[in-house]
Amino acid sequence: MNKSKDRAWYALFTVPLFFVFTTVVIVPFLIGIYYSFVKWDGIPANPKVFVGLDNYVQLFQDGRFLSSAWHTVEFTVLALVVVNVAGLVLSLCVTAGLRVSTAARTMFFMPNLIGGLILGYIWQYIFTDVFESIGRQTGFDSVFRNWLLDPQLALLATVIVFAWQMAGYTMIIYIAGIQGIPEELLEAAKVDGANGRQRLTKIVFPLLMPSFTICLFLTLSGAFKIFDVNLSLTKGGPVNATEMFAMNIYNEIFSYGHYGFGQAKAIIFFLIVAALTLTQVILTKRREVQM
Repeated sequence: MNKSKDRAWYALFTVPLFFVFTTVVIVPFLIGIYYSFVKWDGIPANPKVFVGLDNYVQLFQDGRFLSSAWHTVEFTVLALVVVNVAGLVLSLCVTAGLRVSTAARTMFFMPNLIGGLILGYIWQYIFTDVFESIGRQTGFDSVFRNWLLDPQLALLATVIVFAWQMAGYTMIIYIAGIQGIPEELLEAAKVDGANGRQRLTKIVFPLLMPSFTICLFLTLSGAFKIFDVNLSLTKGGPVNATEMFAMNIYNEIFSYGHYGFGQAKAIIFFLIVAALTLTQVILTKRREVQM
């Protein structure tokens, strides 16, 4: 009797969630797969012409899509390094027993609470007006200029904004990992003569691998899927120098009306992100140390 009641409670809480997940995620995903095999402009009155794999063949011949793929890879590699190094350094600083550590944690985490669109507009003002003003007043106008107009610097500017948003979030995860390390291990290593660098590399980093797994996954998937900051900060410019995967798909569907072709790009995008994140999780999981 108790088991029947338990099952009823499980069903009461899981069935509505499963229904919502199926309706919002699974069904649109399956419809998207179907759209990727048709040629359609998105107008309901117009017919959907089945073209088979033509959309998938065409996307590998689309220079703009391949260019956006390369920009995404560049951005992801830079963001992966900058975000995780910054988050780790910040976590080590705020767990060092400083008096202002609590205030510092709050301050560093706050950018993550700002929406990506708003964040992009804030930094757009910084890179255009503030940088140019600093350049005029200091004479360093070769550095302090509008980065968003330079194809080489615009991508770096996007990395800076993404890192400013994500570093505080990864910091919190690294802090949780650091606080989970038994203090006895560090004290024993110190008694045995290990200096600070040795304790950090031989004890702290290996025991932080679960945190590395989570942070690398979040950063990798977030960097590949970036759209809101990309849209509000650069809109893919200048000259498509910062147009990344998600924005290219958005433009293909909503700007050019190529729903089938754009959906084929979205399916390939999904497969790439899934493969990379799954590979990363498997590789980092193998290096985790059990305490």
